[in-house]
Amino acid sequence: MCLAIPGKILEIDAQFDDLFRTGKVSFGGIRKDVNLCMLPYAKVGDYVLVHVGVAIGKVDEEEAIKVFNYLKEMGEVDELDTIT
Repeated sequence: MCLAIPGKILEIDAQFDDLFRTGKVSFGGIRKDVNLCMLPYAKVGDYVLVHVGVAIGKVDEEEAIKVFNYLKEMGEVDELDTIT
């Protein structure tokens, strides 16, 4: 099953220009590089939904934590430890 996982933006890097941005996102303490191109106004501290390495939407903190905890209980985020 393909899911969008909520995570918190920790830092943003403008690599090529202001439109093509990547950043570090924390998923329950696991940090991953994420493409932020679809969310040009996302900023450090925002919670985003990430699908296959791309942030596709913003969510509020309460909703993000609730969804992440549900996914964790179901064992759907265990593989984050092995993905680079």
